[in-house]
This record gives sequence, structure tokens and C-alpha cells, in this order.
Amino acid sequence: MAGTRVPADRVAAVRAFNRFYTEAIGVLGEGLLDTTYSLTEGRVLFELGQRAATEVPDLRRALAIDGGYLSRILARFEAGGLVTRERSAADGRRRVIRLTDPGRSAYQTLDGRSAGEIHDLLAKLSEPDQRRLVGAMGAVRGMLDPPDRPAGYLLRPLLPGDLGWVVQRHGVRYAEEYGWDETFEALVARIVAEYGERADRWRELAWIAELDGEPVGCVFCTRQDDQTAQLRLLLVEPAARGAGIGGRLVYECLRFARRAGYQQVTLWTNDVLVEARRIYQRAGFTLVEAAPHHSFGKDLVGQHWLKRLDP
Repeated sequence: MAGTRVPADRVAAVRAFNRFYTEAIGVLGEGLLDTTYSLTEGRVLFELGQRAATEVPDLRRALAIDGGYLSRILARFEAGGLVTRERSAADGRRRVIRLTDPGRSAYQTLDGRSAGEIHDLLAKLSEPDQRRLVGAMGAVRGMLDPPDRPAGYLLRPLLPGDLGWVVQRHGVRYAEEYGWDETFEALVARIVAEYGERADRWRELAWIAELDGEPVGCVFCTRQDDQTAQLRLLLVEPAARGAGIGGRLVYECLRFARRAGYQQVTLWTNDVLVEARRIYQRAGFTLVEAAPHHSFGKDLVGQHWLKRLDP
């Protein structure tokens, strides 16, 4: 959010990470990836290598660098036989840049060495740590440069380790967004433990939503009694909201409950969870009871919602 106060220690932490990462990927040396090209020249070659021909204004926008600086780089590349520049057939005022055969060879050398160095960097990590690293990088990019449209996601059943993820993310999210204390995380842990111990997958099931290979949401459908299922632990991470994941998780829960032979689905939530309540209302749930209570370190209004299932 523009204007948000940023503590000095956070600024220092980001600067320290930038220094560490640029050193880790080897871009601080005199020549990028043991070549004669600078980092900016390497970026220009990479962008040119992505297409057969590029107009200079498009290249400048893609790289977000000064036009005069780009012109000097292109002039050096042309003098070195790496690119050709010619007038655009559509607009004679524009110049079109193409890599020559030597230029494409230079691009392929840089691209191959870069991929090799990143491969070697990742190879030092375990499979779970590789996934964590790539997911963290995606989170950073999503916050600093959010996409215009949410990326695609998938829903899957639980895998080993997911139950722990559900507990941990509920604890973090509700503490950060609502100020709830550790008693809420303890409640989630009990719910998750009971689900794992029962293992009645004909009448109880849970789903994880994944985005870019990382879990970003969950929901559980559990048995309350022979006629009633309970929707529990709906969660969608902030970076994944707006993609319809919450509604899809609720839909899967209702579809499973219907197949499992339940006549109705109930859920308990609190008045402060505004976005979740909107999802429940859109899915056809009706508020049947509300009562104040003090839980998780806060004064809340608990709500019971119900949806009757069609035969």
C-alpha cells in the first residue's frame, strides 16, 4: 500500500538479501557468466533471443532502461556483428533489431550457462527445499509485480505433510489478519488430528489448492452425524485470493457431501470473516444462529450456517 511506513530494519534486510543473491548467481563480476558482456548487455541479448525481430521501442519497454543507453549497446552489438538494424516495413521511423547468427550463438551461450548455474544452485538443495525456494520466489514476485489475472490452480487430495501445513498456515494467517492467539492454532491442530485419525474417506475428505506447485488453500468436509456434514478449515492465502479458489473449494466440499449421502452441510464461522461469509452465501448457505463469545483472545460473534442438499 502506498504510503505505508517501512521500518529501517526491513529496508536493510532487503538490501542485504539483494547483495547476497546477486553474489550467489554471479552477476557482480566484470563479465557476465565468464563472458565479455555486462549484466545489462546480457539482458538485451536475452530479450532479442526471445523473438525473431524486435522494434527498438518494444525492446526499451521490455527492459525498462534509458533509451540512450540502449542505443549505445545496440551500436556496439552492431559493430561487433551481433545484430542488424533496419527500418520497419510498417513504419519507416522505427528500427527493427535482429540477432545475426553470431548474435544468436552469443545468446545461446549466455542462456545455457545461466541455466547450468541455476541448476547447480538448486541441485545442492533437497526436493522439498527446491519447492520451498521456488515458491518463495513466486511469492516475492507476486507481491512486487502482481499479475493482471490470477494464474491457474489445481485442487488435489492431501499428501504427506499437508496436515501440518494446514495447522501452521491457519495459525499464521489468523494471527496476522485478525490478531487471534495460539489457542486458535491449537483448535485447528485438534480438528486436523481427529480427521487424520478417523480416516473415513467414504464420508470425510479434504482438499488442497495448489498454485505454481505450492499449497495456497484448503477445506475439509467432515462427518457431524449420519445426515449432516460439516465444512471446516476453509483457507486461501492472500496472494492467491481473487482467483475463485475459495468458491471452488466450497463447491468440491458440497459435491462430495452430496455423493456421500448427506442431507445437509453445516459450518461454524465468525462475523469478522467477511470474505468467507460471502463465499458461503454465494454457495447457498443460510445463517441459522449467531451468538457472542470470547475466544482466541478476541470478542467475537460466532455464526452457524446451513445448506440443505438436493437429492
